[in-house]
Amino acid sequence: MANLSKLKRERMLEFLNKLRGEHKDDDTIIAINEIESELTSKKYGLVWEEHEERVDDEIKTKVPVFTEVTDKEIIEDADLPINFLLEGDNLHSLNLLEKTHKGRVDFIYIDPPYNTGSKDFVYNDEYVNTEDDFRHSKWLSFMSRRLEIAYRLLSDEGVLFISIDDNEQAQLKILCDEMFGYDNFVVTLPRITKKSGKTTNSFSKNHDYVHVYVKGSQNVFEMENHVDDAFKYTDEYVNERGTYKLNQTLDYDSLSYSSSLDYPLEIEGEVFYAGSSYEKYLERKNGNHNRADWAWRWSKDLFKFGYQNGFIVVKEKKDGSKRIYTKTYLNATIKKINGKYNVVITERKKAISSIELINNIYSNDNAKKELKNYSIAGTFDYPKPSTLIKKFLKSYYKKDAVILDFFAGTGTTGQAVLETNKEDGGTRRFILCTNNQNNICEDITYERIRKTIQGYEFKGKKDSILFEKSLKYKDLLDADKLLKKINVVEEKNTDNFTKIVKELSDGVLRIIGRDIIKEKVNGIPANLKYYRTSYIEKFSENEDYNVKEELLKHIVEMVQLERAVKINNNEYIILLKDDDADKIEQDKECLKKCKVIYISSQVLLTRSQELLFDELGIELIPIPEYYFDNELREVGEL
Repeated sequence: MANLSKLKRERMLEFLNKLRGEHKDDDTIIAINEIESELTSKKYGLVWEEHEERVDDEIKTKVPVFTEVTDKEIIEDADLPINFLLEGDNLHSLNLLEKTHKGRVDFIYIDPPYNTGSKDFVYNDEYVNTEDDFRHSKWLSFMSRRLEIAYRLLSDEGVLFISIDDNEQAQLKILCDEMFGYDNFVVTLPRITKKSGKTTNSFSKNHDYVHVYVKGSQNVFEMENHVDDAFKYTDEYVNERGTYKLNQTLDYDSLSYSSSLDYPLEIEGEVFYAGSSYEKYLERKNGNHNRADWAWRWSKDLFKFGYQNGFIVVKEKKDGSKRIYTKTYLNATIKKINGKYNVVITERKKAISSIELINNIYSNDNAKKELKNYSIAGTFDYPKPSTLIKKFLKSYYKKDAVILDFFAGTGTTGQAVLETNKEDGGTRRFILCTNNQNNICEDITYERIRKTIQGYEFKGKKDSILFEKSLKYKDLLDADKLLKKINVVEEKNTDNFTKIVKELSDGVLRIIGRDIIKEKVNGIPANLKYYRTSYIEKFSENEDYNVKEELLKHIVEMVQLERAVKINNNEYIILLKDDDADKIEQDKECLKKCKVIYISSQVLLTRSQELLFDELGIELIPIPEYYFDNELREVGEL
């Protein structure tokens, strides 16, 4: 079948070429070229009307810079790297981060506005509602600008996690497919938001999604430790092999009968036969057996090795009969290597399920409880719990990853990074970006991170599960027995707790002892710097105004951000002028502590200074020209 749209475009392009030949004035040629560009632009994929943001207009006459808010600095351990909280429009922060972190960010998690039309998405200082004809185009313009920079910030082994709901998830998926490449799409994970939700028609909306992409390699995810309650037994090998379960007997009758696997086994003077019958064993040996009949799963040699190495258990039943079981260890198996059996220690792992996030620990309800623990007031429509981001962090192989969240909101990502480091000994560091609408950055994001680092007083309830049972049909038939057990648990614990609570959820009955507590939550030592975005004017009527000098005042922030250090005129020193070099040359006490000196291209070291710094083993690092070279070139100062 003919492509009618293509034929129509070709006719129109042919007509444009005819007009181009007939009209030579500049205005007409420019108009024809613009029409031709529109006709030949992409005709399949995500298409939207591009919109200019207020920040785009500001950048025309101003240069965004970071200014440190020094009274919000937190240094708890000088040996640890610096984390950063960047207050301001995240497009400005991303543009500046591209100067310091291009190709260096390992992990990005973002929770952007869902564009529900109900005051969750602000564009150019105004809420975008459902009646806005360009609602989706504005959102896509907004997101595409930021994701383009995010893509450039990611390292070759970088990963991206984006939370989203039904309002924009389809559009976002296509946008990311085009930007990252469809082959770099990993998975879309449904996530439970709450157990009960708003009902539309006959459906209750109780989930949103997380899109997962990689920059290039999908070999960056680690499987998680296998957790199975059936592995509940321990023995003398527990430290090496882990716990074990007993769910397999050594004899079975489900596969094709093999005479070589049908033999008597002697254990501590007692003889065993597959199927527990000597008479049937004799019949089978005389050729009277079924296609599938009783035999052992292991050969004689394998049994001997397994028995000698603790893989065999003999269990006696109530009737006095005995059966042989094999142990299935969590982290150990028997393998034949070069003709000999060996116990091989391998940590049992499993892939993260694509429906893992339907567990209630990842819900908004759980996130709201966390915010309450931090005494954070306010209404947040779609909060995410730290358990969600910690799950993603632990799935990524690098424990020293640079983490970026440029829709940081209440600061959940910062908390998750610090707690994950504490749990697994990692040295991940985070960069959070958020605006300060309604003072969220100062009063909520910063305070949450500060409390996580320095500790805080927790006021609230503390629950202890006293009894837990998954209810089955037989429990209902014997309800009196269950009620007696509940009463016993309740009576036994009444004096130990402020309140006894009984809950039935998802078929699980729980009796909970609840206390109202007030306790100190210990902090997690870490360091934080707080930057605020501001501007330098590109042009001024003042003849003495020098953009380069103004930008030099903000170079320290850029160096600290790129290197994750604190310029403190001790271990880390910055030289912006020749005078700075002359002063530091005379400061012997400072030089004894100095590890690194960052040097502006404006500074020319003397030969004596070079020899002195070399003798003291001080590393000299040039301050990159790429911080503001484009801006200086634009105003004619480079």
